[in-house]
Amino acid sequence: MTSEGMRAPSAGADGAPRSSTTPATAAETSPDAPWPLHLLSEKLKAHIERAPAAWVEGQVIELNRRASMCYITLRDVDSEVSLSLSVFGSVMDRVSSPLERGSRVVARLKPDFWVKTGRLSMQTIDIRPVGIGDLLARIERLRQALAAEGLFAVARKKPLPLLPHRIGLITGRDSDAMKDVMRNAALRWPAVEFEVREVAVQGVSSVAQVSAALAELDAHPQVDVIIIARGGGALEDLLPFSDESLVRAVSMARTPVVSAIGHEADRPLLDEVADLRASTPTDAAKRVVPDVTEELGRIRQARVALERSIRLLVHRESESLANLRSRPSLAKPEGMIDVREADVERLRSRALRSTSAAVERDADAIHHLRERVRSLSPQKTLDRGYAVVQTADGHVVREPDDVGTGDVLRIRVAGGQFGAVARTEQGPEAGRRERKPA
Repeated sequence: MTSEGMRAPSAGADGAPRSSTTPATAAETSPDAPWPLHLLSEKLKAHIERAPAAWVEGQVIELNRRASMCYITLRDVDSEVSLSLSVFGSVMDRVSSPLERGSRVVARLKPDFWVKTGRLSMQTIDIRPVGIGDLLARIERLRQALAAEGLFAVARKKPLPLLPHRIGLITGRDSDAMKDVMRNAALRWPAVEFEVREVAVQGVSSVAQVSAALAELDAHPQVDVIIIARGGGALEDLLPFSDESLVRAVSMARTPVVSAIGHEADRPLLDEVADLRASTPTDAAKRVVPDVTEELGRIRQARVALERSIRLLVHRESESLANLRSRPSLAKPEGMIDVREADVERLRSRALRSTSAAVERDADAIHHLRERVRSLSPQKTLDRGYAVVQTADGHVVREPDDVGTGDVLRIRVAGGQFGAVARTEQGPEAGRRERKPA
């Protein structure tokens, strides 16, 4: 018989009876109402078994085969993350080529939880090695995708400075690539300065370290160009330089980036996105800084050409000045005044002659007009012996009938005038009588 408040026990997930007072969810547990350990394990197992199988990629760093089981430790290719796998012998027997440490594989994993021991294991359903062809195919697909985005376009390439103030160098620790770049750059330009970041250039941490060094040098105010250099190696060793995150980081850098990875035949994606691809680290040093001997030679040639140009210019200008000085206007500048003076004198004489001629013509015309006026004047008529007869009131007598007998008349002749009295004879016949002698 149960005590008051107790409920009948219920069955758990494995069929074992469970107390009715046990919390139904983890959130309902407390120090006074905890879960039994087996219940937590059962719930974890039920939750984990619902997870689907997934394909993952990694690198084999440990491999132990015991009877029908094989235990593999798989590490991520880009970060310090590892996972233990349990592989049945039948699955390992299906692998086309034997696996060994360092192999790159893809595996289909299903998580499994052991209730009794509380261990989580990753059951491997299938495992396959990743060959060189697979890696190259992946790189080619990524190359095409990034090219379609325009990350490799020539228009995005930034020009390198003519003479960098300071060169940022990202390379392996105490590597031959670093020595080659620094030595060849110093031979070409002894005053060259470097800002070196030594990083891992292969392995799981290389992408993160190279990206961090790139960001640091890109933000450095005195770094004018960045070289990412690494010596040659196998395709697997150069895979970090085809990583998508690193390629995008280089494309976003404000400072020009030079890629000097491997040898001439090696061509990771970093070569495509970089502003300049160098075939080797030595070639990068030659491409980034000029040769001081060649530059001094160019300076000498430029100075010679400049001096020659100046001499030719001075000679040409001297001849021009001599030609100008030999011209009459400069050799005898008063000649210009003499010519103008002669012109003025000639024009003045011409104007005087024209004026005099005009005055004489007009004077003759006035004289002729005056003579004509005189010849037509009444006085001229009077001078020829004619006279003007006027009545007392000043009217000119034109007809005999205009005068009566005894009228007082005024007679105007050339020398003056005198008075007269009219006689009785009138009419036209009286004027034709002969004049009697006095």
